[in-house]
Amino acid sequence: MGVCCPVIRTRDRLLLNLPCLSDPVGRSSLFLKLALVALHLVFIGFLLVCDAQFIEKTRLHPWYMSSYFFFFSATLVQYFVTSGSSPGYVIDAMRDVDETNAIMYRNAPTTSLRTPSSWQKMVMDLYPPGTSLRNLTCGYCHVEQPPRAKHCHDCDRCVLQFDHHCVWLGTCVGQKNHSKFWWYICEESALCIWTLIMYIDFLTNVSKPWWKNAIIILLLVVLVISLIFVLLLLLFHSYLILTNQSTYELVRRKRIPYMRNMPERVHPFSRGIKRNLYNVCCGNDTLDSLPTAYELEDRSRSYTCLDMLKCRCC
Repeated sequence: MGVCCPVIRTRDRLLLNLPCLSDPVGRSSLFLKLALVALHLVFIGFLLVCDAQFIEKTRLHPWYMSSYFFFFSATLVQYFVTSGSSPGYVIDAMRDVDETNAIMYRNAPTTSLRTPSSWQKMVMDLYPPGTSLRNLTCGYCHVEQPPRAKHCHDCDRCVLQFDHHCVWLGTCVGQKNHSKFWWYICEESALCIWTLIMYIDFLTNVSKPWWKNAIIILLLVVLVISLIFVLLLLLFHSYLILTNQSTYELVRRKRIPYMRNMPERVHPFSRGIKRNLYNVCCGNDTLDSLPTAYELEDRSRSYTCLDMLKCRCC
């Protein structure tokens, strides 16, 4: 016991001085990030240590290998950029709206009868008039939630256009970082394919000791599984972006009050493929309003040949 007590006191002091380690959720997220970076380094490190021809190829084809290492570093940078980005919190958007309205109110002429519009009024305008869903207030944050917002219990905040909470990133994927997340999994898919080609070339090149073949086969299995996962994830989120949906809306459609009675094949927030891509790529931060009954009826119409010629889906 005498030896354990100083160790426990040292551990507690270290956890208090490092906030990222004192929180169990933050500690788990940090370890997952380190594990992901370590997995990337293991794949490239094995070739550097065990493949003598890999070093020779680096000398003979410096541009090819430099491109690989640059892409390898860019993928990790994109991972940390996405991990450190904000998904778009409701409390931050509410604060920005209130500050903007306060500035506009101060600069307005004294003879003007204009009054500042509050966040509550702005959120209510996003819901169709007459609906009973105009007073959705988060029971945890106690803020008015606009459409598509949801409270994340891991982040303990309401997130705009909540998609999902990614444990590997340690943050939510939402309105402001969905584009960064898509670019990261796109780069990760390309890096996995490139690394897979190098591993296959290493495996079929020359005869090697059995233990090297065993390690390379094990790493290949892990790499193929990872590639299948990220490719499916890339295709899935590409579909979500093209239709302006989120994972939460697609999976829990029947449990979301304002989407419960909508037809299954209707995407209520889609503005066409071109506008959806523009909003994601150009960082449009406007909040989506719920469509009216007339708009839902129009989107429920079946496509005709004339609609296809007019690119109605775009």
